[in-house]
Amino acid sequence: MPSLRRPTSASILVSLLFLFLSVFLCPTLADGVTPEEAKQLRDEVREMFYHAFNGYMDHAFPLDELKPQSCGGEDSLGGYALTLIDALDTLALLGDRDRFSASVEWISKNLQFDINKTVSVFETTIRVLGGLLSAHLIASDYATGMRIPTYDNQLLNLAEDLGRRLLPAFDTPSGIPFGSVNLRHGVDEHESKITSTAGGGTLTLEFGVLSRLTNDSIFEQATKNAVRGLWAQRSKLNLVGAHINVFTGEWTQKDAGIGTSIDSFYEYLLKAYLLFGDEEYLYIFQEAYAAAMQYLYNDPWYVEVNMDSAAVVWPLFNSLQAFWPGLQVLAGDIDPAIRTHTAFFSVWKKYGFTPEGFNLATFSVQHGQRSYPLRPELMESTYWLYKATRDPKYLDAGRDMVASLQYSARCACGYCHIADVESHKQEDHMESFFLAETVKYLWLLFDLAVGPDNLVDNGPYKYIFSTEGHLLPATPEISLVQEHCSYFGAYCNTSNIRQDVLDVATNPRDNLYGRVGTALPSNSRYSDSTPVSGFIKGICPGLTHGQKFGISYISPGHRAHEDDSRNQGEQTNGESHSIVILQSQNSDYSPSENKYHEKLVEPHERKQTSDPPQI
Repeated sequence: MPSLRRPTSASILVSLLFLFLSVFLCPTLADGVTPEEAKQLRDEVREMFYHAFNGYMDHAFPLDELKPQSCGGEDSLGGYALTLIDALDTLALLGDRDRFSASVEWISKNLQFDINKTVSVFETTIRVLGGLLSAHLIASDYATGMRIPTYDNQLLNLAEDLGRRLLPAFDTPSGIPFGSVNLRHGVDEHESKITSTAGGGTLTLEFGVLSRLTNDSIFEQATKNAVRGLWAQRSKLNLVGAHINVFTGEWTQKDAGIGTSIDSFYEYLLKAYLLFGDEEYLYIFQEAYAAAMQYLYNDPWYVEVNMDSAAVVWPLFNSLQAFWPGLQVLAGDIDPAIRTHTAFFSVWKKYGFTPEGFNLATFSVQHGQRSYPLRPELMESTYWLYKATRDPKYLDAGRDMVASLQYSARCACGYCHIADVESHKQEDHMESFFLAETVKYLWLLFDLAVGPDNLVDNGPYKYIFSTEGHLLPATPEISLVQEHCSYFGAYCNTSNIRQDVLDVATNPRDNLYGRVGTALPSNSRYSDSTPVSGFIKGICPGLTHGQKFGISYISPGHRAHEDDSRNQGEQTNGESHSIVILQSQNSDYSPSENKYHEKLVEPHERKQTSDPPQI
């Protein structure tokens, strides 16, 4: 019979470890979301949408937004059924043909923008203009399965009218738009000259799509000039601030970050490239993203810094930052996205919601930023990370989000803002983006787990989501406009020009669908060449970003490389921080003198610029 021995400290530790694994980890693994539960959660999210949508239609429509606690309504933007417009493509995504058709019909007959109201350019663009365009593209296309037989471009006509009423906001020396505009009278003479970076730089998708659908480039050019105007004022570190004077180009708030007042500026740089194939946006995104990861990233969190010195000014996580991991998925930078999402979700787990501000120094809710206004950003990133990794932990995260919303935010006629994430006190307001984004991303998450049968994941096109969650398809009409190398004033290597015109349908310049959701190119380089003026048809191999668009971004104090082929011994010193426009005499783009802080030079004065940073 063996003798009894007292357990050693090592054996005790092993036993305790086994007990910990058995008690804590095994239930977690066992409690993972099963396919059947994913289906139940998808259906539950669908019911959440209709609880809020029906509450709005029954108690608030046609006012802008629902007061879900008191079952009333309020006009918060322009008084034109904002929540209905914002929810249109979610109705289509859920396959609700009857409500989608009825909503489009009502809007077509009743909506008009000739009203004496001053509205936010940013909010009106992303919510109303984007909602109209997305619904138009669904209602007019047989391939979506939701085409309305009687539909005759009414939403597109409304979108064009709205777009033209927003254009006066762009009439500034910098090209950066005013923050507000009156839909009937234009910009008020007393309108503030200060706007946010996000407000001026998050308009390119909606206005770009509008230009392609109406064959009028004025919308797209106005928003591109706004992006150029913002980027021209970046610091030597390639950082942008939060607020800027649209007349002088001076920053009035120099805090650089990825959250409040800046967030979607980064988002639309990448998404404009993915949707339109415009490499100018990709080039700016590469530089801006590299700077953000160098100066703002404090693994796994992001801080706010002074745009000139990179000194930390705010060790703060704010809820708008939560979109960033999703954007990183689109950029192909998955590893930091996973770590950052884990950190952000830990805040949700701590409180049941993400507060508007969470102090990273004290790891507590920031004073005065205790609310959760039903924001969708964390759901958005959760969907994209699950789509990229198929890691079931993101389904678990989605389940926790649904539970929090159902238990603490659900109220009589919809879902309430959470005034305090610690007490879960409710506030009588429901933003339209709850129906446009929050429930949309949760529904897509669980539908993807079940086996997607929806317009986005199993439809005829690849879709880019606007910052309001609206569906913008990469159709040939939108994304193949410039697939033929047809440029006024393009710079091509004359020995390498193919004058034959290739059929876009069989010989695209690149794989349209492969461009969406893939890693960023790592081989963008500048090279000088002989300028060729005039209209060039065919494929121009070797055209660089600078040659295609005639634009070079010259950083202060950075000396251009020597041009060995024609300018031996000559160098150009780029000391100014402006955009240099390189323009052919036949170019159809003629910016006004001194506008957008651009310097005009003739083709023969062109020098080779530095390589863009690779990420």
